[in-house]
Amino acid sequence: MSILNPREKSLVCKLVYDGPGLGGKTTSLRSIHTLLDPAQATRPVLLNTEDARTLFFDFVPFDLGAPCGHRVRIQGFTAPGQVRYNLTRRCLLMGADGAVFVADASRDRLEENRAALVSLRTNLRANHLDPAHFPLVLQYNKRDASDALTREELEAALNPEGLPSFTSSALRGEGVFDAFAAVVQRMLNVAAKKHALVVDEPLGDVAARWLSRLAAPRS
Repeated sequence: MSILNPREKSLVCKLVYDGPGLGGKTTSLRSIHTLLDPAQATRPVLLNTEDARTLFFDFVPFDLGAPCGHRVRIQGFTAPGQVRYNLTRRCLLMGADGAVFVADASRDRLEENRAALVSLRTNLRANHLDPAHFPLVLQYNKRDASDALTREELEAALNPEGLPSFTSSALRGEGVFDAFAAVVQRMLNVAAKKHALVVDEPLGDVAARWLSRLAAPRS
């Protein structure tokens, strides 16, 4: 859960990238890290299996400056996508403030996407987090693949609730930042309400503009 330090005027939030294995979670987080920290002042912690899939998590602190007088840091994690690591995914969601579900848009992976999304919601409930009110956005990755489903097909299959959704190509860095900025905006608005922060306008909205300005010169 988000941690507020009134003395230091800092707010730390936890963001988890979830989804099927090899869907682009790690590539997405790396892309954001490169954009926000081009000098590589911070380094992700990578733990990989023998087949190069993420086993536990990537940990990347994003320092988003000080919107509304509070220094905001986002700690980003990627969850392993393989079914046998479900307990690890459940543990990673403990205390999470938001999540990006990275779906693989390839046509032959639709059922894996569905199963992974069901698993995500089950794991949220196991951590006493209500999926209906939890900040979650969908990122339809690999939309540049020759066998990719259309956005309309993906929406119909995975997003009947009408959650914020974005198409992306993580390898090219396209669409990844939009999904990140959207979930950060929702997370921070929830966190500000939870901690009763007195701000002139929603903290998430300020952070979203801050992120847009930060990314624009480097796009």
